[in-house]
Amino acid sequence: LVRMQFLQILSRKLGGLEGLFQIPFCQKQFPYTCLSTSACVYSKKKKGNSYEQVDQEKYKNLVHSVTSYKTSAQTPETILEEDNFLYGPPAKHTPPVKAGTKTPKNWVPLINPSKRILPVSSDSNVPMKIGLQRTKMPSVTRILQQTLSPQQVFYLERWKQKMIEELGKEGFEEYTKSLFLQGELFHSALESIFLSEETAARDQGENDVVAGYLSSVERVLEDISEVKALESGVHHETLQYLGLVDCVAKYRGRLCVIDWKTSEKPKPFLENTYDNPLQVAAYIGAINHDANYDFQVRCGLIVVAYKDGSPAHPHFMDPDLCSHYWNKWLLRLEEYMDQN
Repeated sequence: LVRMQFLQILSRKLGGLEGLFQIPFCQKQFPYTCLSTSACVYSKKKKGNSYEQVDQEKYKNLVHSVTSYKTSAQTPETILEEDNFLYGPPAKHTPPVKAGTKTPKNWVPLINPSKRILPVSSDSNVPMKIGLQRTKMPSVTRILQQTLSPQQVFYLERWKQKMIEELGKEGFEEYTKSLFLQGELFHSALESIFLSEETAARDQGENDVVAGYLSSVERVLEDISEVKALESGVHHETLQYLGLVDCVAKYRGRLCVIDWKTSEKPKPFLENTYDNPLQVAAYIGAINHDANYDFQVRCGLIVVAYKDGSPAHPHFMDPDLCSHYWNKWLLRLEEYMDQN
């Protein structure tokens, strides 16, 4: 009854019950509406967070790595541990064995330990020149030619076919003959210079074919002294091979087997000379095991001369380098012996 009376009083003052509810909305009091909505939301019972039930201490590292954006939880040590767990311990890498490091089956030292070195005689200033004996023993040149690698054979044959296309077959034959003739004339001119045959050297130097080569090696000749052998035959008594050595002399005070080469293209590095270092090493070993020579050689020198007179490239081979190519030569020699 009291409540009915209260509603009647309100209806008289406010103009009806409809005004009680319509007036606030007509005045568009949105703040009240928002507050009412907020109050309605917050008045509901707060839902529980399922992540609160997780053992955060146990998964602390995982949570940190997921939620952190500045730094990573992983370290080099943890990465290695993970790799070891997944893939096992790392296997040690073993570098491949190179062909040049193989040990020859029939190994003979480059230096002959049993060779007697005779005292220097009075006529030692005359270079030795021993004729090449024609025997069944193979030459160094033949052994190297018959044991070329497939890659060397491929490039040599490709060069030959290219030259034949440019010069023709007959032209290519003339070209190769000319190269051999130039080499022979160049070697003869050098021999004349070392033997102090000034007249012969001057006549050959006037030849246009040789003049450029002699001009090319002019500075190298200044460093050569005490010539011991010129165009001299050598043979290895133990390994049974032979060859013809261009020169044995001192280069900047060190006794060397010297090999003179001619080239139309620059060869500034030792690797540009292909198998020439093996040839020099083979000659050094032959001299050291040849009873005709009363000395031993430990170094080598390859001199590449150019027809246009540009400075020659001297490639010096110290004892370590000579030993390296000596082992390679022994492998090629074994390969030749197996083929024959």
